Amino acid sequence: MKTSCGNIKIFSAAVCALLLAMAGCGRGLPFEKPPSNIDRGMSKQPKYRPQAEGDFFTDKSTMRMPVPGTVAREELRRDDSYYQGKDSLGNFVRKAPVALTMQILKRGRERFDIYCSPCHSRLGDGKGIMVNRGYLPPPSYHSDRLRQVQDGYIFDVISNGIRNMPAYRHQVPVADRWAIVLYLRALQRSHDAAQNDIPEELRQGIK
Repeated sequence: MKTSCGNIKIFSAAVCALLLAMAGCGRGLPFEKPPSNIDRGMSKQPKYRPQAEGDFFTDKSTMRMPVPGTVAREELRRDDSYYQGKDSLGNFVRKAPVALTMQILKRGRERFDIYCSPCHSRLGDGKGIMVNRGYLPPPSYHSDRLRQVQDGYIFDVISNGIRNMPAYRHQVPVADRWAIVLYLRALQRSHDAAQNDIPEELRQGIK
């Protein structure tokens, strides 16, 4: 009796293993009929594509303006000096409202090299590679005018563009725009740096 029960268990285990192996081998093979999907879940949920027409609203438009008086999550931007580069009166802020650190300068340099240097060059002299290909040359950052403009003005130009320069507010986040502004100021200062600007412990290695 014990032997018979043991044989049945072994046989059942072998059948299960064979069924699992057959199920695994079936994956990837072509089928004549489409697979059944009783519970679609979120794989095929109803939705509208951009610019599509719908029947829910009277104007048939599926793209809606935000409800008046509401703000999307993470879009509440009360700090005008940080998000717009302007004070409460609408004037450009003189200094960037972010702390100057080596980390933010490195970030600013990285973003500057990606987005700004093709036209302005890595030196900021307005002789980038795009100028060699027929693009109108931008002004040099080392001119007296751009040395004296407010940090908020530079932030605004990066955000909204000016003349032939396009806006970069969609490509460059707010924090990175301020990082670029601070790096640009460091670039301006390094252009006409004197020996007194170099830390005393580093002057001996410079000729």
